[in-house]
Order: sequence, then C-alpha cells, then structure tokens
Amino acid sequence: MSLDFLPVLEGWPDLLHGAIVTVEITATSLVLGCILGLLVGLGRLDRSKRLRYGICTVYVTFIRGTPLLVQLFLLFFGLPQFDILLPAFLCGVLGLGIYSGAYVSEIVRGAIQSIDKGQMEAARSLGMSAGKAMRTIILPQAVVRMIPPLGNEFIALIKNSALVSLLTIADLMHEGQKIISVSYRSLEVYLAVALVYLVLTSLTSMALQKVEKRLRAGGAA
Repeated sequence: MSLDFLPVLEGWPDLLHGAIVTVEITATSLVLGCILGLLVGLGRLDRSKRLRYGICTVYVTFIRGTPLLVQLFLLFFGLPQFDILLPAFLCGVLGLGIYSGAYVSEIVRGAIQSIDKGQMEAARSLGMSAGKAMRTIILPQAVVRMIPPLGNEFIALIKNSALVSLLTIADLMHEGQKIISVSYRSLEVYLAVALVYLVLTSLTSMALQKVEKRLRAGGAA
C-alpha cells in the first residue's frame, strides 16, 4: 500500500480555512471561559455567600463530571425543543467556553489560594477593602501563577475543539472529513489534520512561554 497525499495538497486551502475557524472558535471560547472561570473561581472562594457558592460548586461539578460532547449536543439538539435556535458556531463557542470555564475556575481558585494570606490581612489593616486588595495585590500575583495551567487549558481546548465538527461547523476536522468523503484517503488526510493541530498547539505553547517569562521578569523588576 502506498500513500497518496495529492488529495491533501488539493484540499489544502480548505484545511487552512478550517484551521482558521478552529483558532477563532478556540480563542473566543477561551475568552468566555476565562471570564466565567474568574467569576466562578471567586464565587467558590466566598463561602459567606452560600447561594452563590452553591451555584458555582454545582456548575463545576456538573461540567467536569459530564462529557464535553454531551454538553455540546445539549446546546445544539436540546435547546431547539424550547424553541431556542442558536447558530452552530455559537453553540460550539458556548459549549467550549462553558466547559473551559469550569476548569479555569479551579485554576483561578488554586492560584489565589497559593498567595500568602498575610498579604490580604496586611492590606486590610491598611484600610483597603477586600475587593480592592484582591484587585490590586492578590490577583496580579495570582495571574503569573495561572499562566502555565491556563496554557495547558488553551492547548487542551484546541484539541477538544475537534468535537464541534459534529455540529456541522467548518473547522479543521470537518474540512478534513469533507476531503476524505471524496478522496477516500483517510490515513493521509488525518495525518495532515494531526500535523496542523500539532503546529497550532506548538505555536500556542511557545507564545505562552514568552508571556510567562515577561510576566515573571516584570514581577522580579
């Protein structure tokens, strides 16, 4: 058996377009996940607000305890039963963002808890409110510690985004499957798709390493 990459070369523009869509979905989902994760992470730290703490805990438990594919299908196939019709792209972004938010919230919570509690106490003794101390003293230090695990989450999100192809979104995986449907060269196409995913995750990893170095250098200065 010989390998034939001609269908991959002919379909390269479609794969490139799919890669761009994958990046768009992943980046948008990560922004949503970071915002949601920050809110939920802070909510899980505030045990005095039992209702908010309980809602945040239930959210994290449900999302982390159920498959991402099921969550995507709930949005794409479940919501129409309530006459809520969302575009496939929006369902993909919401699904990935909500999924990522649960994991980001744990990253946020862990990073904040790793900061010495004495710093909050010192800030309060100087007359700062808890909110101001959190914004100006605790969070800036926690952000530096969040970068490595957030980088891992971003890379995982890029790979998990392949599932949105099942929602008919023209991402990298979906475009690869279209090429396979006419060329019947599954091995070659999936190898090419895997290579593109590898390039995306490697570039992301290198960019995040540079960001982390700059933040640490700025903190040291």
